[in-house]
Amino acid sequence: MKDFMAAARDASIKAGRLLKDNLSGTREVSYKGEINLVTEMDRRSEQVIVETLLAAFPDHGIMAEEDTTIENGSEFIWIIDPLDGTTNYTHGYPCFSVSIALMRSQEIVLGVVYDPMRGELFSAEKGAGAFLNGKAVRVSPTDRLIRSLLATGFPYDRVVSRENNLNHFNALLMASQEVRRDGSAALDLCYVASGRFDGFWELKLKPWDVAAGSLIVREAGGTVSNLSGRGFSIHDAAIVSSNGKIHAAMLELMNAS
Repeated sequence: MKDFMAAARDASIKAGRLLKDNLSGTREVSYKGEINLVTEMDRRSEQVIVETLLAAFPDHGIMAEEDTTIENGSEFIWIIDPLDGTTNYTHGYPCFSVSIALMRSQEIVLGVVYDPMRGELFSAEKGAGAFLNGKAVRVSPTDRLIRSLLATGFPYDRVVSRENNLNHFNALLMASQEVRRDGSAALDLCYVASGRFDGFWELKLKPWDVAAGSLIVREAGGTVSNLSGRGFSIHDAAIVSSNGKIHAAMLELMNAS
């Protein structure tokens, strides 16, 4: 796994440097939906990551958010979000990340999330713990929801769909110390892993949004589930993550709202 992690780190840092260096540039914006946008930097970042990973592992598969899908029967598939926080990036708001996970035989075994603006690289390998810039991290010890700092996000179809997270947001806002909404699910998960947030939830995310971060939370001692609380798949319609101590309380409120 050492070679896999080295390649993932290298790819994420290269892509993150590209994004940071071009943050103040003029964007070429197109839309995948009414408010779901994509820029030339998403694609350029993805190209850097894919080229770096395939140079090291040419036989691996790729599942990336924008343009790259390689289905070749390999047991190894890289799951890539080249720019998590595109809306932030487009507006010059410096909260975004690069997320790379490695799936082996349908199991996430490695995850890297890089925040180029803060120079923070979160990483985890299955069974080996979670790290921030090489130092071990753990989830918070907070055991009461009212003393918890939470994070969430809202789906792109929130105007037309009743499943828009507003009911969950209202319930958890009133029951917690505060709720933040930063616009990068991958970073939100890493912040749970490192104890900055006590919990995070969101609806209608994609595999590349959560693959790396969900592993990092679990390896930091946290809990990740779907709304039923019975497990989690990167293909689930919702993710709930926490330090474990407030997980049941979060789920109870969400399922009652």
